[in-house]
Amino acid sequence: MHVPSSINYSPAALMKTKPSRWRTPEFAFYGVAFLVVVPFIFKSAIELSQTSHPNYIMYQDRLSNGWLFGRKVDNSDMQYRSFRNNFMSLLFLSSVHLISSKLYTKCVHAGPSPYSQNSTRAPFLLITSISLIFILHGASALKILGILILNYLLTKSSAGQRYGVYVAWSFNIFILFANKHYDGYRFESLHASLAFLDAFRGVYPRWSISFNVTILRLISFGLDFNWASRAMNTELNQQNSKSFTSDDRHRISDPHPLEMYNLVNYVSYTLYPPLYIAGPIMTFNDFVWQLREPVQISRRTRVGYALRFLVSLLTMEFVLHFMYVVAIKDAKAWTGDTPFQLAMIGYWNLVIIWLKLLIPWRFFRLWSLLDGFDPPENMIRCVSNNYSTLGFWRSWHRSYNLWLIRYIYIPLGGGDKRSFGIIPKLIVFTFVALWHDLSTQLLAWSWLVVLFIIPEVSCTRLFPESKYDGRSWYRHVCAVGGALNIIMMMLANLVGFVLGADGVRYLVNQLLHEWEGAKFLLVALPCLFIAVQVMFEYRESEKRKGIFRKC
Repeated sequence: MHVPSSINYSPAALMKTKPSRWRTPEFAFYGVAFLVVVPFIFKSAIELSQTSHPNYIMYQDRLSNGWLFGRKVDNSDMQYRSFRNNFMSLLFLSSVHLISSKLYTKCVHAGPSPYSQNSTRAPFLLITSISLIFILHGASALKILGILILNYLLTKSSAGQRYGVYVAWSFNIFILFANKHYDGYRFESLHASLAFLDAFRGVYPRWSISFNVTILRLISFGLDFNWASRAMNTELNQQNSKSFTSDDRHRISDPHPLEMYNLVNYVSYTLYPPLYIAGPIMTFNDFVWQLREPVQISRRTRVGYALRFLVSLLTMEFVLHFMYVVAIKDAKAWTGDTPFQLAMIGYWNLVIIWLKLLIPWRFFRLWSLLDGFDPPENMIRCVSNNYSTLGFWRSWHRSYNLWLIRYIYIPLGGGDKRSFGIIPKLIVFTFVALWHDLSTQLLAWSWLVVLFIIPEVSCTRLFPESKYDGRSWYRHVCAVGGALNIIMMMLANLVGFVLGADGVRYLVNQLLHEWEGAKFLLVALPCLFIAVQVMFEYRESEKRKGIFRKC
């Protein structure tokens, strides 16, 4: 049976589990609280989205015609609108790719083992990868190939040298900023005789936007090859080059024979069609291990994942048809709203951000699974099932988190358990902000995240679970800390991705300087405390099933 890479089935975890609390009076009370409070969370957003609401006229022009129950749909988020409006085209493209892949494999493969089956796919992957970028970006595909070749040559020329790591980082950071500054470089600006190429734009002309994800793959290839080259004569490298383990952690870290770091594998990995546009992100080592020795993915796993994707897609459709919170946020149509309603506008915007990222990532991962490659799952917990800042970032965009840990956090000394690792965390989140967009709003978000991590790290060190877990008060004190963590995480993400600093300042002012805001906080904090207690027990129930996640 294929085991998703985001889950560890640990026998040791079973020995540490506690008896179930679900049937205790305490959790019966929590269940009643859920039945009372959760409907209000839905009700508030739906009421704000009615045509009878006084603020409806302020954002109605941002709504589109929907298909559910005669309702309008809030399709105003540009990022998700791009995926939603092009969903059928993506479905067609993925179907053509998968059918072609199966036909090629049947025609070319002559050996009995999966090893030889995937090894013979290298030419097919190369051709389809290059074809895809010409379809998507037209003549701009030449710019992409040019950047790829430059990165490959620089990586090869600095192989095995300590400065090779700095070469990989310097070149790709330069490309990241140059792409943004020159908006993808017009051919005309290079030379007047090349101006005619600007007319061949492809179906997705703004290649520099999605190239941010490609940058991560270029860095991955550069560092993986450099580290493999520097370790080429060690006994460990020789052993890893000959052996294979299906454990995803070893696939990421174990190097290959140096001949596997060739141009064909590099281009195939960098432009692999199912993951090219948005990820999830695989490291070069992981991709080539799966090319050499495919992970066995059962039909049940693929069908189950397809159903999960469909449920997520339909959930998003219901939310966008009944809760117009994105349009409300963009139009700042919250005049006269209560602090509770303001908080719910922010909360549901965060839920939509989670869904709008989850759905494309699941689509592209499903495409990859059907093609025989198993990239990491990006979202392994619901956005509303988080109480730890560190745990939240382990489960949110997990493939990116694994990339950051391998290529930035650990090399900077973040893995040293004796230190708090605040400086490495600050560098990591600064990079994340700049990688997303060159804006002061995102920089403020990144530094707020690090600031809010400090209390959790400090409390974890002062009151370790190993020492205090048996005390009756410990779980409740942790739940108080978890509730405060949730508030801080929401504020940081509202600044970075929803309301901005001005919108959050208005919300905080309403909460702290108005009597209605004080009443809301007096109710919200106990509700969050109860929610965290339920999250604790949910994780214990996972452990009782032999499932252990570090988030």
